[in-house]
Amino acid sequence: MSIDPFAQNHRMSRRDALLSGIAATATASTVIASDALGTNSALVTANTTSVDDRCQSPTKYSFRKSINLWAFPYPERMTLKECMQLAKKAGFDGIELNYDLDNDLSPKASDNDLLAIRHMADEVGIDISGLCSFLFWPYPLTSNDVSKRNRGIELAGLMAGAAHQMGVTNLLVVPGAVHIPWRDDHEPVANDVCERRAKEAIGKLVGQAEKWGVSLNMENIFFNGFLMTPMEMNQFVDSFQSEAVQVHYDTGNISMFQFAEHWIPILDNRIKNIHFKEFTKKGTDYSLETFRPLLDGTTNWPAVMQALDRIGYDGYVTFEYFHPYPYYPEALIYQTSDSLDRMLGRLPSGQLS
Repeated sequence: MSIDPFAQNHRMSRRDALLSGIAATATASTVIASDALGTNSALVTANTTSVDDRCQSPTKYSFRKSINLWAFPYPERMTLKECMQLAKKAGFDGIELNYDLDNDLSPKASDNDLLAIRHMADEVGIDISGLCSFLFWPYPLTSNDVSKRNRGIELAGLMAGAAHQMGVTNLLVVPGAVHIPWRDDHEPVANDVCERRAKEAIGKLVGQAEKWGVSLNMENIFFNGFLMTPMEMNQFVDSFQSEAVQVHYDTGNISMFQFAEHWIPILDNRIKNIHFKEFTKKGTDYSLETFRPLLDGTTNWPAVMQALDRIGYDGYVTFEYFHPYPYYPEALIYQTSDSLDRMLGRLPSGQLS
């Protein structure tokens, strides 16, 4: 069956509906904005006088807070359930899980194992906001090595099947790579060949994804030399003419030479899921070290939030970070939750003490 991935995560922009009401009052006000059909409404709070914008956003956004499992010391120091429990306790609405070759979520997991993970999340009271994987790098869908290419397609199919089994809508997909600078076993792929192979690979996955109700969300990477602009991403996604192929937008992956807020209005409602990854333009280390804890970078987060709001995005915003703290790792989780609360305007008070 076909799916409608926009049903829960997108609606018409609330900004235009709110402008007149916000301008009419100088005190905090709550405005209910509905879409054209009157079926999807959300509360947006404009607090232009009582909220100190040095403390948090004066606008309250309804995006849902999520965090990727890579921010936790899993599996070395914490079990999957402990990670879920910590995320829930810290105030996250969802957690993004990672598919690998050896741990709880892997090709070794049976259908019953996958159902148990879903049941675990339900018991903890936290959503699974999506699935993600590093396996697209050792097994690129566009590799010159046909065995790696085929294995990558096989693994992507297993990931989609795992998402379906767990009732998860979002699967992040890296569609291809011209270059992988952090791997010395990847032979560069010509740009036109990369595009052709990527379309062939995703084309093999679309039909089953549609039947399963799983959205294959193409991630912008930049470091891989493929789909370097939002226009290229749009052309790639639109070429499949399927609601099962959308975009997983990563704010950090394009921030070396571009700006996160600029992509959003161009990608528009193709954005199905998001990584809030902090990046600093102050460094010159072109590696994972340029990604920072949330708010410790150069991303213009108020502009990003406003751009997402204007396109009507209403899904998860997921913090992605690859370095769990070696000591007291729960501190990163709580710090991130607090940062997101400030970005979303969720704190009970916006006043400096």
